[in-house]
Amino acid sequence: MFKIVRREEMSGGTVVLNEIEAPLIARKAKPGQFVIIKANETGERVPLTMADTDPVKGTITLIYMVVGKSTALFKTLKVGEGYQDIIGPLGKPTHLENVGTAVCVGGGTGIAVLHPITRGLKQAGNKVISIIGARSKNILILEDQMRAVSDELHVCTDDGSYGHHGFVTEVLKTVLDKNKVGLVVGIGPVPMMKFVSKITKDYGVKTLVSLNPIMIDGTGMCGGCRVTVGGKTQFACVDGPEFDGHLVDFDELTLRLQAYCEDEKECYNNFCTLKA
Repeated sequence: MFKIVRREEMSGGTVVLNEIEAPLIARKAKPGQFVIIKANETGERVPLTMADTDPVKGTITLIYMVVGKSTALFKTLKVGEGYQDIIGPLGKPTHLENVGTAVCVGGGTGIAVLHPITRGLKQAGNKVISIIGARSKNILILEDQMRAVSDELHVCTDDGSYGHHGFVTEVLKTVLDKNKVGLVVGIGPVPMMKFVSKITKDYGVKTLVSLNPIMIDGTGMCGGCRVTVGGKTQFACVDGPEFDGHLVDFDELTLRLQAYCEDEKECYNNFCTLKA
């Protein structure tokens, strides 16, 4: 069992943080990599990119939003309990180098994935400008942590309840106009990554996005996580999860992510009914 040693509910309980004992993974994991977790023998395999690692304590930190049956099941796990299986680290780590100025753009739970990458870019000697956003202030996560690893932090909310009233893409345009930027990293909802990539393409700035397609085995065997990048089929689990945002077919990715929405909703409702 991979024991939960710290648990925190965020965003009114819709987002949950688990710090989990996984010493072998913690020693090897790099920013941008992910693990696949399973709660119990009959549970679903769920890929989650690590929000943090502590090789000294031997822990990894995962942050997830409760959106379906499996994540609802994860939420029932308390400190001292744990996951039956965690495999990783999987995927290619982020290539971290000094590009001068790097801009890190995160939305929703994508901020959790962005956090270790932002820290890594800062440690590589970059000036780091971060832009994070959420629908409203009460569901914004990791603001203090992102501020600590950034030279500048801009916060956006869709409803104007905090920071810039509007989307992260609006602030991104302003930052690109004022700075010579060597790299943009955009992680969040697919529409956000799509439009971040569209904007940076106009500016000719290299852009990385972290993709979250449906995934099963995580080792390149099942083909479930295939995405089209530059007109070629790639597997997010072994070729990614990060890709050149200017080459990703975001429309295809969106359609594939919607394939099982009705089934997921039914399973979630059934789970909640049984737990009631």
